[in-house]
Amino acid sequence: MANEQVIINIRDLATEMLAPYPEYFVVDVRIKPTNNIKLFVDGDNGVPVDKLVAFNRNLYTRLEGANLFPDNDFSLEVSSPGLDEPLKLHRQYVKNIGRKVAVTLLDNSEKEGTLLAVSEEKVTIEELIGKKKEKKTTEINLSEIKHTKVCIVF
Repeated sequence: MANEQVIINIRDLATEMLAPYPEYFVVDVRIKPTNNIKLFVDGDNGVPVDKLVAFNRNLYTRLEGANLFPDNDFSLEVSSPGLDEPLKLHRQYVKNIGRKVAVTLLDNSEKEGTLLAVSEEKVTIEELIGKKKEKKTTEINLSEIKHTKVCIVF
């Protein structure tokens, strides 16, 4: 079975598993050549470790029953996307309103600021410009964004 179809099947199984928990959602599925499956799950208010463990056990059983891998030769990791992972879904942008983000545009330029608002078409950030840290509100079309990462602020 083609890798893309396996990813779709795993995503479907994971989405079905999360259906009773509307606050959680699938962000990404990746499969390494060694059949190591990585499922990234996020939540509107984060995901507790005990939930990730329960999701891992539940999905592992579902994958065994689905026979997607010969002799069930696979390993599974279920985690929340770390801060090093870019935001992929509209829902992730919404949950990070008020946080500092770094937005890389398609031309590889970067804008950094506080995420103020998100719509279906664009994000609004507040940048601090110059030595005087003047506030500038910038709207960026989602179609112009290469990736967005949440910044770690101490």
